[in-house]
Amino acid sequence: MTHDLTASRLASASSNAAANSGWWRDAVIYQVYVRSFADSDGDGVGDLRGVRTRLPHLARLGVDAVWLTPFYVSPQADGGYDVADYRAVDPLFGDLADADDLVRAAHALGLRVIVDVVPNHTSEEHVWFRAALAGEPGARERYWFRPGRGADGAEPPNDWESVFGGPAWTRVPDGDWYLHLFAPEQPDLNWDHPEVAGEFASVLRFWLDLGVDGFRVDVAHGMVKAPGLPDIGRGAQATLIGTEPLPFFDQDAVHEIHRSWRLLLDSYGDGRIGVAEAWAPTSERLALYVRPDELHQAFNFRFLNCPWDPAAMRTVIDESLAATASVGAPTTWVLSNHDVVRHVTRYGGGEQGLARARAAALLMLALPGSAYVYQGEELGLPEVTDLPDGARQDPAFHRTAGQDGLRDGCRVPLPWSADGAPYGFGEGGSWLPQPAGWGALSVEAQTGDPHSTLELYRAALELRRALPGLGSPDAGPLGWLSAPEGVLLFSRPGFACTLNTLDIPVEMPSPGRPVLSSAPVETDGRTVLLPPDSCTWWAF
Repeated sequence: MTHDLTASRLASASSNAAANSGWWRDAVIYQVYVRSFADSDGDGVGDLRGVRTRLPHLARLGVDAVWLTPFYVSPQADGGYDVADYRAVDPLFGDLADADDLVRAAHALGLRVIVDVVPNHTSEEHVWFRAALAGEPGARERYWFRPGRGADGAEPPNDWESVFGGPAWTRVPDGDWYLHLFAPEQPDLNWDHPEVAGEFASVLRFWLDLGVDGFRVDVAHGMVKAPGLPDIGRGAQATLIGTEPLPFFDQDAVHEIHRSWRLLLDSYGDGRIGVAEAWAPTSERLALYVRPDELHQAFNFRFLNCPWDPAAMRTVIDESLAATASVGAPTTWVLSNHDVVRHVTRYGGGEQGLARARAAALLMLALPGSAYVYQGEELGLPEVTDLPDGARQDPAFHRTAGQDGLRDGCRVPLPWSADGAPYGFGEGGSWLPQPAGWGALSVEAQTGDPHSTLELYRAALELRRALPGLGSPDAGPLGWLSAPEGVLLFSRPGFACTLNTLDIPVEMPSPGRPVLSSAPVETDGRTVLLPPDSCTWWAF
């Protein structure tokens, strides 16, 4: 079941512009958390040269593109999502020549490159914010500076809370307060100011001219705030994100920004894309970000957050497909990323969690649309839950009432070799400690093992290219078929997928010829015994 993946990718990349313009509709995109992927200089932190040296792993895996988390100049208060200079590479990760080399090397392997852009906020060390603190005329208008409430302005301007916990406002020595929906080191930009829009249009052109194929837009739902910055009237606001309307997220006016960015991307004329990290209360609201004149994709966090329950999964799949179809866009599917607990652990951990994670991966890759793979999920990595407090760097860990503070656990550097720590990550240790036994999960240990999670992903991605009923949103509708309780069964042209969510085997009529399964499957051609917590692909 092997073939020359690099050659096939290069052939695809050389097709006509019309075909290239839609490459993202069924693409599998691999997220690289740069500081934890591969370290080339022995300082214990991953870097761009390290990513470049490991690109062959991604080519062999069979993905279409790589998304890189921020590598820009930053004091690293929030893992690089506090940007001080959007046009320069932080020395921690290399230099601009390394970025250029990485893009060229990826393209030579037939891989496209998507980079993060962080438009909701800057670093406190950005030249604009330093000018604002220094009191330069007009500088504060690029951010949200406001006088406080109460006696002597000693209370924050409103009751908004930081996503990371605590108030969303910090007071400066002259008495004003500034808004930061995340860490205090990340002041929110005021997109009502024309200089902000002009600056980011220039930033996008800078990286597009260097050759990147698109942008993942961080906090794409947060760039516009409700007029008057009204109070919310309740606490625990982080728990409302993506479930209820909020005056600082998913405001209608944010779509004008994304329309202007789509025009910019389209002006390059060769399939450059924008991907929204957007949280919205409903699938219908999320679909607005991918209307024909806005961004190309939006992460489907409802699928990520769906419990291991067949009814819930079917509902999320149906509603997601219906919402994106209403605007003519494909759906994107994702199970893990750098901000959430890895799905092996979310699904229960241990052998059961891994079995469910493997099954969920096949389910995701069988659905119509585009899929995202977070680094290490192809190895079946679990969340590292026992990191010492002194090693943690997630700002949410050091604040209260915000996110769970466990994001460091999904960011532990990857194991490449079966040797002892740092398991081929680099020669100088790793910025977060890796667990004992990590080598058994390494790329080296799993390569060639037909039962490994890595080889399951490789086989799945190869089949996804070969079978027209897999992935492509244009290959025909998804139809649900009758199945025993606890089992999901859907078909597409020439293909079917079964998911057994139960912890016991289930017997049912065979849907066809099994071509790939997350666990050994028994069939006599007429009936099949589906293993517990498993997913199987069928051809007919």
